[in-house]
Amino acid sequence: MTRLRAVVRLSRPLLLLFAFLLYTLGAGIARYLGHAQNAAAFWLGLVWVAMLHLSMNLLAEYFRPLTEPLIEAETRVERSALRLACLLVSAAALTCMAVLTVLMLNAGLLTPLVLLFFGLTLLAALAYALPPLRLMNSGFGELALAIFLADLIPALAFLLQTDELHRLLTLAVFSLTCLALAFFIAMDFPAYAADLKRGRRSLLIRLNWQRAVPLHHLLILVAYSIFAAAPFLGFPFSLIWPVFLTLPLAILQILWLRNISLGGRPVWRFMTANAAAIFGLTTYVLALTFWIR
Repeated sequence: MTRLRAVVRLSRPLLLLFAFLLYTLGAGIARYLGHAQNAAAFWLGLVWVAMLHLSMNLLAEYFRPLTEPLIEAETRVERSALRLACLLVSAAALTCMAVLTVLMLNAGLLTPLVLLFFGLTLLAALAYALPPLRLMNSGFGELALAIFLADLIPALAFLLQTDELHRLLTLAVFSLTCLALAFFIAMDFPAYAADLKRGRRSLLIRLNWQRAVPLHHLLILVAYSIFAAAPFLGFPFSLIWPVFLTLPLAILQILWLRNISLGGRPVWRFMTANAAAIFGLTTYVLALTFWIR
């Protein structure tokens, strides 16, 4: 594997795609509520989020214990070179973020509320990746990452367009946070044995699989229950119904993981792909609905 390909893989491009979708969702909700779209705010904020995501994940890899490999079958020299590449790319991304922040300040886009969420988003990313907190290895990294992706990113996109919060945003992000956390729990299962061997503390290991499986199921059920309750909270069902197109995948995920927990043959690649599809497609159809209405 070339160094460039390794850095791209370590940057977790699937999560970057999710970040783009969630950012677009936040801006789409603002558009649906009648706020005029500020193109400069949208694009500057989107690049800022992308740079933060890139630096967070590469710094997380740079501060990985030296006893843990970054890629399979790496040599000591390759590991040192790859760690240095992660550090340099993350430093460049943080520099780009600083420039973008100055540009947004000069354009008058950073109101006190927006600055507060900028700070919360930055702190969440750094707490996830960097010592001494390094939530990534605390057993709470999945929760921190779910909040970072599904709460803070869409809220930031929304505030850049409106400078105020709205209960429609709250409903959407809380449901998606539940699906994001269920996704991260599912992604922990294939690495469970390796994490135990290397002493890593994922949320799955902190909970143990006997508690993690019902929590995974509960998170999915809570997410869709909130969407189903939307009409009773004053939101038109025409906004929400597209998310139920992914409900069959969610039911399949619950049944599949239950079968594995009862001793069935695990097909991890299918399960993790299905988990990603549930979260990604739900976010996509929800964002699309707000943009086209």
